[in-house]
Amino acid sequence: MLDPKLIETWIAAGLPCEHIAVAGDGHHFEAVIVSAEFEGMNRVKRQQRVYQIIKDKLDSGELHALSMRTLTPAEWAVAR
Repeated sequence: MLDPKLIETWIAAGLPCEHIAVAGDGHHFEAVIVSAEFEGMNRVKRQQRVYQIIKDKLDSGELHALSMRTLTPAEWAVAR
């Protein structure tokens, strides 16, 4: 089973994050990712940016499914 902390590590290695939290059952995961890099990007572009980082994990089947909320630091401050 895949550890959510490992997914956090993969994403953080490719994207500077102010906050990242991944939860899941070992097969399906949900992530909250907060990065200043998302400024000026729409939701689709943000998710594409994250998928770019984990593409090899998805292609290999090591990671099956990841849903995500991608926020800028300002959006995160309001959402909390």
